[in-house]
Amino acid sequence: MILTVTINPLLERRLTYNSVETGKSNRTDKEYFTAGGKGINVSRQLNSLGIKNLAFTALGGNNGKIYKNLLANEKLEFTFLQTKHETRTAALIVEEDNKRLTTYFGPNSLLEINEVEEFKQRMKKMIENCEIVVFAGSSPCEAADDIFPFGIRTANEYDKISICDTYGKHLQDCIDACPTILHNNVNELNESLGVELNDKKAKLEFLNSLYKKGIRQAFITEGAKPVYSGNFDFCYKSIPPEINEVDATGSGDAFVAGLCYGHVKARTFEEMMRYSIALGALNASVWEVCKVKNEDAEIMSEKISVESIGKKMKTLSVDGD
Repeated sequence: MILTVTINPLLERRLTYNSVETGKSNRTDKEYFTAGGKGINVSRQLNSLGIKNLAFTALGGNNGKIYKNLLANEKLEFTFLQTKHETRTAALIVEEDNKRLTTYFGPNSLLEINEVEEFKQRMKKMIENCEIVVFAGSSPCEAADDIFPFGIRTANEYDKISICDTYGKHLQDCIDACPTILHNNVNELNESLGVELNDKKAKLEFLNSLYKKGIRQAFITEGAKPVYSGNFDFCYKSIPPEINEVDATGSGDAFVAGLCYGHVKARTFEEMMRYSIALGALNASVWEVCKVKNEDAEIMSEKISVESIGKKMKTLSVDGD
């Protein structure tokens, strides 16, 4: 089973308009709520692919109650820690004519120190019983910054595959904890680590530095631009397919779900790369978040090439066997 961990969930209120006039009253009859957060999105995409998973998060207040109902209505399997503070919210304004999405975030949720410790201990037991654990999304507050690094160390202790997709000041601690797999987009890395991965050379050097730390696989995405990846000490470049982008929200999460799928199905590294890129691209071509169908991803993946950069290796499955 795959475990996803989200420590900064987001209750999304989505309002859809044909167009919006700023500074004026805008009215719509299209309103709905969704359960957001990167780990939740990964679980949502895994559900669409038929992969068993469990989502673990922290929820509080009336927003948390609404969030739980949304997860249950989607038939997402989940468990949560009840928290003292309200779950955060965001208003998402969709303009269909312009194919534009504007998001207004509320303040982050807060976790008390005792809640963080309880979250860690519950998470530790879940990691012991899973095959793959995904740590995804931002940290809501300083007290929660050690949850992901702790989880990564726990996964290593139990010899589990860990996938980290986070950003912010705790990213360096997550890298130092040595997850099995790391995924980030370029902007997250530049802003979180104070680096400048603005060309091929810098990205390849960064991938090699991650391998030297013990991170087996790493992926650097940048929207429609090439994806640079590392599989042990071998590096690759892949070109995403051309699409008519509608909403890229959750495309990185769909990509991470593809990595999980690749490991569960024992795909080769190149097959896993093509499939993950296809999921991310297809997700960006629609308004729905992380509900790409497996058959669509399989078809698109055939159109994606993976180019080896530097030394070559024989074809291996993603776990190195």
